Amino acid sequence: MRPLKSDEIRGTWGTLLLPIQPDDSIDYTLLAEEIDRLIESGVAGIYSNGTAGEMYNQTEAEFDRISGILAERCERAEVPFQLGASHMSPILSLERLRRVVPLAPGAVQVALPDWFPPSVDECMDFLQRMAEVASPIPLVLYNPPHAKRVLSPAEIGELARAVPALAGVKVADGDEGWYERMRVHCSGLSVFVPGHHLATGRARSAHGSYSNVACLNPAAAQRWWRQMHDDPSEAVQLQDRIKRFLEQYILPFLLKGYSTMAVDKLLAAIGHWCGIGSRLRWPYRWIDRETADHLRATARDCLPEFFSAEVTCP
Repeated sequence: MRPLKSDEIRGTWGTLLLPIQPDDSIDYTLLAEEIDRLIESGVAGIYSNGTAGEMYNQTEAEFDRISGILAERCERAEVPFQLGASHMSPILSLERLRRVVPLAPGAVQVALPDWFPPSVDECMDFLQRMAEVASPIPLVLYNPPHAKRVLSPAEIGELARAVPALAGVKVADGDEGWYERMRVHCSGLSVFVPGHHLATGRARSAHGSYSNVACLNPAAAQRWWRQMHDDPSEAVQLQDRIKRFLEQYILPFLLKGYSTMAVDKLLAAIGHWCGIGSRLRWPYRWIDRETADHLRATARDCLPEFFSAEVTCP
C-alpha cells in the first residue's frame, strides 16, 4: 500500500496476536484466519509485532513469515496495515526494517533501543537511521510505559522536528496537562493512546488507539470509535464500564505478576472472536482457558456491546 501521512493514521487499529501451539510453534493457518476476522471487523487498520504480538520472542524467519502473511492479506483486502520492526537490539531492528520495506506497509512501528536507556541524542540518531532505511515509508514510534526511556511530550516533539519521517507515536497518556503539552509539542503527529482511555483521549485530541479493547472484540471496539463521534457522552459512559471491568477482573492478574501480553491474550480469549487462545510463548506465563471461559459470563454482563452474535467466532 502507499505510505500513510500522519493525518491518515487514525481510529482503532487491531493488533495481530500469535496463535501459539503447545510445542511453542506458531499456527500460521490460524494466524491467517485471525487476520481475516480483523479485516471483517472493520477496524481502521491492523498492525503486527507489538508487545501483545510477542515481537521479542520470534526467530527472524518467523518474523518474516508473520510480516508477509499480514501484508499479503491486507493488500488483497485493501486494508491499511503497519508492520512492527521493533526489537530490543537496534541492529536487529534495523535488519527487520530492511526486510519489511519491500512489503510496502503504510507505516513501520519501531521502539527505541532497550538494553540501556538511550539519551535523546541517541534516540535521534537511531530514528534518523531507521528513517533513511524506511524511506518513503513513515515511522511510528512505540514508546510504552515499560520502555527503558519513556519520552516526555517535549522530547517527542524534539525528535519529530529532527526526524520528519516520524508520523506518529504510540504512548501511554496522562492528565489534561499531558494532553496540553502534547498539543503544544507534537501537533503534527498522530498520537495513539491506550484503548481503554480512548473516549476521553479523543475528546482531548488523541487520534486513535492501537487498541487493547480491540483484543476483546475488534468489531465492537470499532463501533465504539464511531460512537465517540455520534454520541460522545454515551461513549464516555461505555469507557467507564470498560475501565471498571478491567480494574475489577483484569488488573488483578497484572498485580499477580502476569505480563501485559498475557492479559491482552486473555481479553481475546474472553471475547472469543477468534480461536487463537491465551497461550504465550516460553518462558512467559499465560492465563488458562478455563479462567477465560469463567470470565466471559461476567464480561457479557458488564459489556454486552462486546458480545453481539455477529462478532464472535463459532
